[in-house]
Amino acid sequence: MKMRSYLIITLLFIGFLNSCKESNKEHSQDLSSSHENGNYEFTNELIHETSPYLLQHAHNPVNWKPWSQEAFKEAENKGVLVVLSVGYSTCHWCHVMEEESFEDLEVANLMNAKFISIKVDREERPDLDMVYQTALQLVNGTGGWPMNAIILPDGSPIYLGTYSTKEEWKNILTKFSTEYEANPEKMKEYATMLANGVQEVYEQPAKQLANEISKTKIINGISTWSNSWDREWGGNTEQQKFIIPANLNMLLEYAVLEQDKNAQDFVFKTLDKVSQGGIYDHIGGGFFRYSTDPKWKVPHFEKMLYDNAQMLSVLSNAYKLNANNTYKSLIEDTFHFLTSEMKNPEGGYFSAMDADTNGEEGIYYIWSIEELKSVLNTDYELFAKFFNINDGEVWEHSSFVLYTTESIAEFSKNNSISQSEFSIKLKKWKEALYDARQLRDKPSRDYKIITSWNALLIDGLVDAYKTFKDERYLNEAKLIFNNLKDHNYKNGELVHSYTANSDQKEVFLEDYAFLAKAAISLYEVTLNIDYLKEANKLIGSALTTYKSKSGLFYYNLPNDLVPRMINTTDGVIPSANAIMAQNLFKIGHLEYNTSYLNDAKSMTSLVVDDFENYALNYGSWGTLLLNHAYPYYEIAVVGEQAKNLVQELGGFYLANTLVVGSERSSDISLFKDRYDADGTFVYVCQNNTCKLPVTSTIEAIGQMKSFGYQGLETTQKFSK
Repeated sequence: MKMRSYLIITLLFIGFLNSCKESNKEHSQDLSSSHENGNYEFTNELIHETSPYLLQHAHNPVNWKPWSQEAFKEAENKGVLVVLSVGYSTCHWCHVMEEESFEDLEVANLMNAKFISIKVDREERPDLDMVYQTALQLVNGTGGWPMNAIILPDGSPIYLGTYSTKEEWKNILTKFSTEYEANPEKMKEYATMLANGVQEVYEQPAKQLANEISKTKIINGISTWSNSWDREWGGNTEQQKFIIPANLNMLLEYAVLEQDKNAQDFVFKTLDKVSQGGIYDHIGGGFFRYSTDPKWKVPHFEKMLYDNAQMLSVLSNAYKLNANNTYKSLIEDTFHFLTSEMKNPEGGYFSAMDADTNGEEGIYYIWSIEELKSVLNTDYELFAKFFNINDGEVWEHSSFVLYTTESIAEFSKNNSISQSEFSIKLKKWKEALYDARQLRDKPSRDYKIITSWNALLIDGLVDAYKTFKDERYLNEAKLIFNNLKDHNYKNGELVHSYTANSDQKEVFLEDYAFLAKAAISLYEVTLNIDYLKEANKLIGSALTTYKSKSGLFYYNLPNDLVPRMINTTDGVIPSANAIMAQNLFKIGHLEYNTSYLNDAKSMTSLVVDDFENYALNYGSWGTLLLNHAYPYYEIAVVGEQAKNLVQELGGFYLANTLVVGSERSSDISLFKDRYDADGTFVYVCQNNTCKLPVTSTIEAIGQMKSFGYQGLETTQKFSK
């Protein structure tokens, strides 16, 4: 059973990283344009939805319905199967299958006659996507989008697959509708077996036994994982490469605590290579979703909010350790991309930007030699050398993806030009190409404001603020938090996503967990107790409605058609269970809440063996394991100058350390009886023991060293 559980973990990780495969149908304008206007030959029930993805299919000849109990009851009453198609608005192969099959009258007539057809936006309903992706992975060993299933009227799947050609899809439809009419009981038996397999996957974490948390298990986990590190190009040794920010952040902490230079160098190598590769948009800023090759050269040209949000954190933390100005520039450019391309005028951030423009993938981002010469004139040759235009690797349409293989310093030295002069040229080139690119049709954006993903962005901006003291980052984080409070609550209850006139009521553990973490982050830098109150409120709601008997949290609320799930694995988005445990751990230390501390430790102890055997998929848990296995420090700053000193401390890389402050007398346990009107004092504590208060950050750091803190040799204070 244990071996099977690790197989399932592997399949889940691979499956959820799998992409919607790649090119599309025309939709160059933002998806917020009204579908009510215009003359359409067909209109189905999706016309009443607000999801961009569902609206894309509102005028298909297929009689699509949104997910609902009523749709399944109709299928039961008619004695027919259900087609479930799951995707998202910026998914390339979702668009291809729509054009080839769902807009085709022959296919539509077959679906309408023999099935009830349901469309789901996986970003609106990650719970549904998770359930059926798991079933798909159990059957096929992999997953992705579009995910197309044929299911019984009780929701149990009998067929699962991804993209199919028109002829393949017609054959699938005919085969299963015919078989269901002839032998429904046989199909029900298979569906029951598969449904039980899915249920087992999500019950498995709750069945695991607690294990001792130890440094040895952590080191073993990192050691096993390191065998798959690509030490030349960064990331893991795979044909397609994703950046997994939670893993990189955890490895930085581990490297500092364990003084492991190999782990630290691997993180720096990864960040250096992705910053040079085509997975980064060198002209407009921001990271694409994944690389189609091991050297990060050619991306899948899709930008997701969650990737860019988390990269702000990783780059900010890495900068504290090596002061690499490239990382600072990446943060600034990614921030510019987000604010200029992904921001809703009301203050929230859109979920994604499409890979395609006018039906062609990547055309907004690639360049022909003629275009480059026209814009750059006499500088073309030097530009082409730096961005590898002359290496013969044409992508499509005789155009090139921009990527570099040398740092600015290396290139300048190798080409007899001063670094400062080349940096000026590079800045001018990017500005000129950016202006030229603005004349092109832009990719469409998915305009949903997803609670959990916006919360990740708040965290990323706060980390950037801690490192660089730039008020723009903090102000933007506050605006996003206020926007979520204004729009992502309905009747006082949190919801997963917001669009104008949306009636969505669904909400998931990740929304509570990530938003609580964001509120804690804002509290740490602003010292505003209102953020702490919001965090406690969100945590309290999650404890009431999501906690299971095992101590772990369910991902979703009870639903007649969807099983309750407990998911502990990380992917490109961190595990909601791990983030909730991190929240409990932090608040537990701040408020000396032993119940929260015990809950956090209990949850972490359930995944110790998982981390030791498959650390790649448990980066967020790795952070908690480090919290428990290595000394954990509390730095409390109390007094009128608390905010300034907290800000100074934010410039140090302090692993396993909570830094908080209060400018006035407070009953919060970590500050209680420590306020003195005569000055501001810093208290450094570890394991319920505190040093005598000091008045400067340098003294406080020195006290950590006297406690035995091992990270100071690689920790450097931020300096402009």
